[in-house]
Amino acid sequence: QVQLVESGGGLVQFGGSLRLSCTASGRVFQIYDMGWYRQVPGNERELVARVGIGGGTTIADSVKGRATISGDFAKSTVDLQMNSLKPEDTAVYYCGVVQYGGTQYWGQGTQVTVSS
Repeated sequence: QVQLVESGGGLVQFGGSLRLSCTASGRVFQIYDMGWYRQVPGNERELVARVGIGGGTTIADSVKGRATISGDFAKSTVDLQMNSLKPEDTAVYYCGVVQYGGTQYWGQGTQVTVSS
């Protein structure tokens, strides 16, 4: 089992920045992928950004140029820095990790609200 604790959400003004942090505990040695996802009511959960244990990253087109993901697999942490925030970035943001074997774990989610 893996437990994820997220921090850093909140209310941000249009054009502002925020940093979301996630720390994993438990069977972290089996984690090979870490990322941030977001979901708004009525929509599917979508990828924001992810990083693999080899260093490869994927950034969603909707945040490309505004988001940076950094993962430290030795410390089991993954951070998401987002700049130039827009109201459409408003969502519940979830930290997600994947273990070898394909099991995925989710954090409890943190609300990010961008005011216009």
